[in-house]
Formats: sequence, C-alpha cells, structure tokens
Amino acid sequence: MKKREHSIVPLLLSFGLLLVPCAAGSSPPTDTAVAQPAQERHLANIQQLTFGGQNAEAYFSHDGTKLIFQSKRGGNGCDQIYTMDLNGQSVQMVSTGHGATTCSFFSPNQPRLLFSSTHEAGEACPPKPDRSRGYAWALHPSYNVYTADLDGGNLKRITHDGAYNAEGAYSPDGKKIVFTSHRDNDLDIYTMNSDGSNVTRLTTAYGYDGGPFFSWSGNYIAFRSFHPKTKAERESYRQDLANNVFRPTWLELFVMKADGSEKRQVTDLGAATFSPFLHPNDTQIIFSSNHGDPKGRTFALFVINVGGSGLEQVTFEGGFASFPMFSPDGSKLVFVSSRNAKERHEFNVFLADWVP
Repeated sequence: MKKREHSIVPLLLSFGLLLVPCAAGSSPPTDTAVAQPAQERHLANIQQLTFGGQNAEAYFSHDGTKLIFQSKRGGNGCDQIYTMDLNGQSVQMVSTGHGATTCSFFSPNQPRLLFSSTHEAGEACPPKPDRSRGYAWALHPSYNVYTADLDGGNLKRITHDGAYNAEGAYSPDGKKIVFTSHRDNDLDIYTMNSDGSNVTRLTTAYGYDGGPFFSWSGNYIAFRSFHPKTKAERESYRQDLANNVFRPTWLELFVMKADGSEKRQVTDLGAATFSPFLHPNDTQIIFSSNHGDPKGRTFALFVINVGGSGLEQVTFEGGFASFPMFSPDGSKLVFVSSRNAKERHEFNVFLADWVP
C-alpha cells in the first residue's frame, strides 16, 4: 500500500500529547460513566478513571485488579508513574518524582513493577528533542529500566549499557522482560531476565522495532516497526539516531514468537499505527491508528486478525484513542482517550467491558 502523507505528528502537535505540562488530575466524581457513540459495539459500560491532565499507557496487573500508568500531575513537568484501583481510587506515585519516566508494567509473579526513568541523570526533566524537522521522540541515553516494589521502594536499575532502554513489559510468567534499546546502534527489541541478565536481541532489520508486548499466553510478542526503504529514508533515520531522536512518520504492526522467530507483518496501512496488544485468544490484535482520517488528526482503536484480515474500527469519538490493553481474561479493555475532555491537552484513562 502506498504510504500516505500524514503521521502521528499533526495530532500530537494539535492536542499537545505528552508535550506540555497540564494541571493536576482532579478527584473522580461520583458518576464515572461515559456516553459513547452507537457504533462502538465492542465496548460497553465505559468508565472514566482519571479526570484532568495528561494520562497515558495504563496497563493491567496480572490478576486484573490494578492499573499502572504514567501521568503529569501535582506540578511535575514530565511524566511520573502511578498505580490505581480499577475504580480510579487509591492513586499512588511509585516513581521517584525526578527526571522523566515512561513504559511501566506490573510483575506477574512477585510484588514488583518496572518502568524506565532518566532520574539518575538529574532531577530536572531532560531536554526536549530538536523538532525543527518535525515531531520527534527523544531517545535519551539516560533512560534506563528499573524495577521496584509496588510502593516504589527498593528501586533497582537493571540496564547499564549507556544507551536508550525503554518500552519494557514483563512476560506472563514474570521471568522475562521485553524492551527496546539503542545499545547496538539501531532501535531493536530485546529480552532479558527479570534481573537484567541474559540479554538477547530479537530483531535485526535496519530501522525502528519497538513498543513490544507479550501476549497473555506468553507465546507471541506484538510490536510496531518502521524500516526505511529508500536511500533518503535510511540516511534521515541514521542522522536522527545520531542525534538520539526518532521521527514516527509511519509505523506498521508485526508479531513474532516469544523467542523472536517467525516474524510477520500484520498491517499495511501506510499510516501511524502503534500500541498493539494481543487478545488473550492470540487471534486478534487491538491497536491505534490514524489511517482512517485523510488529515491524520484522528486516532481511533481498531482490531485486526493476526493474519491481517478482518480490520474493524472500535472507537468513534473523533479525537484521540490509544494505548489499549485487554485484561488477562479478555473481558475488559483499558485505553487512553481525549473523549469527555474538559480542556485542551487533556487525556484520560478509561475502562470498558469488551464485547466480542
């Protein structure tokens, strides 16, 4: 499919997602139910869990009773990591409160969690990337993967190579962590033991491979990729890596076995397509994309069969929806959306029943 001339850039710049600090989240109201478009037949009983600010990447605990997410609130200029109950209560910051944090996940087999952070490089937020050539993700070499107790205590750094290490998640048995790293002069997916040992590279194609998640079965990993094809694309990508940035002009989704074998492309949408997560039955992937909007400003959730057939739109609110994750039993979906926002730059966490 011919690549379309739009990307994640227009939406992020117009909405300000993860670019500017917002006011702290407010206390949840008594009624958290949210109205929804009639077309959203796969979603029922949508509940809003956060109210105000910028909240993103909310993921279930292995028992499906808690969520971990990143948020700008309480005067923090960059994201910190929080946990909360499924009703939006008992919110607790579990990162240090310093530097920038991202990509958090609960351990399924011990009372631990993981996230990436720059706090050892300084208490301040790291510098923003050069966006003179368009929107870019910062690949700060000061991002390292850490594990901690559920209250944030007993913090332990488990990456030590001096490169960007982030986008991490535990395997369902808790023995492995999958993550993205720039350690071998490209952006690739790796696994390591939960203590940081036995690092294994899973992807080798030139270009960005990242955002990996294990399936709940542990058999597969879903991820997003950009592999430059032309000489100009390759040179632009090389220059960006030298400057520790990546420009997500377009991304496609892939799956592979948990050991890195049998890689196959799932989407061919020519758009900004990301945040893939496998349904517990291992036959469908839910993800976010702007491919349905000619201007590239609207990001909706979609499902697709692992084989690439059966593409179907899930959300229709007309703004931004992303970071979807199925609960371990497949009965619920957590996602982030601009729906019901009271202010510009507001993104909140929502929980819904999943209707097959």
